[in-house]
Amino acid sequence: MSYLADSRVHLDKAREFLESARDECDFERYKAAVSAAVISGINSKDVICLKATRRTTKTENHNEAVRELRLSGPAGASLETTFRRLLALKPKSQNQASSVSSASARDAVSWAQRMYDVAVEVVSRPS
Repeated sequence: MSYLADSRVHLDKAREFLESARDECDFERYKAAVSAAVISGINSKDVICLKATRRTTKTENHNEAVRELRLSGPAGASLETTFRRLLALKPKSQNQASSVSSASARDAVSWAQRMYDVAVEVVSRPS
């Protein structure tokens, strides 16, 4: 698959998980909302990196993922803090027994939305 086709696949996944995150918030399932928002954000990162550099890496190292986004160009660099905040919620939503507040879930959805909006803008630019 070409990097453009890959970026569209990731964009579809980002949208799907963003919609799921919103739905989970509506049903007060905040851990699931944050988890879906994180997956959406990661896929938006992939879109931005693919479009800018024609590649993206799969890593569990959050610092490396943030670095990859930052180095992908102005659009990615503008999202560095947003992506870092979103990834910081991942352990609490996926690995820890503690609860996630509605405010944290809504923040996560907002951050994922911001990343998705930039990904849509980036993918629609001419190559």
